[in-house]
Amino acid sequence: MSIKEKATKKILEAVLEGIQRIKGKNITLIDLNTIQHTECGYFVVCHGTSNTQVDAIAHSVEDTVKELTKENPWHRDGYKNSLWILLDYGDIMVHVFQEEARTFYNLEGLWADAKLTNIAEDN
Repeated sequence: MSIKEKATKKILEAVLEGIQRIKGKNITLIDLNTIQHTECGYFVVCHGTSNTQVDAIAHSVEDTVKELTKENPWHRDGYKNSLWILLDYGDIMVHVFQEEARTFYNLEGLWADAKLTNIAEDN
């Protein structure tokens, strides 16, 4: 495993932990590495039950990734209305939705030819 792959794995683990800390729902990892011409290697998709929870999940991801890897997102968008917050970590894009927006945009369906992994929720 290369240094870049190890760094990506560490950020990915921190992202998942950040989501789980705030009880993000239906966490799905979309592995885009086998698809040509994609912007990144992974999408992490989850949703919250309100704009307050979506905001909290996204902030938890940022805080956890910073705490565990010292990395900040390259870009972030969506905090203004918290319907869909996007955090860009280069090779990993984190999508935190409200449930209705997640259903509407259907990233899992759009990227159905990628490897999809459902992440167990902590209880």
